[in-house]
Amino acid sequence: MTAAERFRAAVESRDLTALEDLFTDDIRLYSPVKFTPFEGRPMVLGLFGVLLRTFEEFRYVGRFDGTAETSADGTASPSEVLLFRATVNGKQIHGIDLLHLHSDGRIKEFTVMVRPQSAVHALGEAVLAGLIDDGLVPAPAGPAGQQSA
Repeated sequence: MTAAERFRAAVESRDLTALEDLFTDDIRLYSPVKFTPFEGRPMVLGLFGVLLRTFEEFRYVGRFDGTAETSADGTASPSEVLLFRATVNGKQIHGIDLLHLHSDGRIKEFTVMVRPQSAVHALGEAVLAGLIDDGLVPAPAGPAGQQSA
C-alpha cells in the first residue's frame, strides 16, 4: 500500500495515530488559509486533529500521481494528488491534497487547495477556532492588547 493510500485510509477512518507514521519529522503543510506553512510533525498532527473534527461529509473522489518540485528545496519528488469534497459550516468545499513524498515513502510536504472562496473563509474561521481551542495557536489580541476569547 502506498503512502497516499495509507494517508487516505487514515483520514477516512479519522485515525491520527496512523497519520503520525506517515509524516517526516520536518513535514511542511501549506494551507489555503495561512501564508506561512505549518511546520513539524507535532504541529501538522495537531492541525489534522482540528481538520478531522471540522470537515463534515469528507470524502476523497479521485487520485493522480507523478512528480513535482517541492516548495522547500525545489527538488522533484514523487507526488500524489487526492481530490476531495467536504462541507464546513454548511459550505460545500472542493479541494485537493498534494502530497510530496520523501525517498523513504513518508510525506515530507503537503499542500491543500480548496474552492470556492466562501468555503475558504468558512474553513479558515473553523480551523482557527479549533487551533485556539486546542492551544496550538494563541487567540488574536483584542482591543488594547487584551486577549480575546
